[in-house]
Amino acid sequence: MQPRLAAWFACSLIATSASLAVAEEKPLWELGAGLGAATVPDYAGSDEYRAYIAPIPYVVYRGKFLKADRGGLRTELFDRRYAELSLSISGSVPVKSEDNEARRGLPDLRPTLELGPRLELHAWRSPDERIKLDIGVPVRFPFTLESSSRSVGVVFEPRLNLKIKDVAGFAGWELGAGIGPNFADSKYHQYFYGIDVAFATPQRPAFDAAGGYSGTALRLNLSKRMSRYWIGGFIRYENVARTAFADSPLVRTNASYSAGLGFAYIFYRSKRMVETNDDE
Repeated sequence: MQPRLAAWFACSLIATSASLAVAEEKPLWELGAGLGAATVPDYAGSDEYRAYIAPIPYVVYRGKFLKADRGGLRTELFDRRYAELSLSISGSVPVKSEDNEARRGLPDLRPTLELGPRLELHAWRSPDERIKLDIGVPVRFPFTLESSSRSVGVVFEPRLNLKIKDVAGFAGWELGAGIGPNFADSKYHQYFYGIDVAFATPQRPAFDAAGGYSGTALRLNLSKRMSRYWIGGFIRYENVARTAFADSPLVRTNASYSAGLGFAYIFYRSKRMVETNDDE
């Protein structure tokens, strides 16, 4: 919904996963690190953008019941052919109100971290499992990252996700696409788009944000894993027209865009090997 905290760690946004039907042996876990860069709006509906550059971690764990990779932390549910339960992670970047014309005079926006469960339903697979269509159903609970952390509501962002391995015949390249609506409660919308009476001006009247529809997002990402390296990039489009906060004076545009690039070097692998179908 808001520009992702993962924009600071671009690889977290560049998450595709398409696995082959044939199992093979891979290291139980791998560790690496790299660098990511991204450009994101201050918040969805803002017409001002910032660039971020930061180190990014690369962690893969291929346990029997618990797994961790670019797609996050997850565990098998029922049968992995049909569904998975994972930890959904997102967030937003900090915004200094003095640097944003629409927010000037308002309290700064603290960075937020969003955590919660995500149920992923495997809707369709091609015979060779090179193409996958999934339905992601995440519910997250955001809170501010500051000395006196506080809750800022609830977020619900269902997604239809398409994943393609060896896209367009290019071996090793993986394409991911996701689209879906965003929803959040009034507490979350008020944090980003509300204006208390104390901060109202003739040009920026007070505004109380309601809960409900938050917009629609489209994400595309492309990545490739080599023996010791991983590279990837993403673009993201979000539209906030006809949302529950569309009339807020803080909404300056309906369309927002984000983009980023990242790379990582895998510097350590466990000696223990496990049989897995995972693409990582």
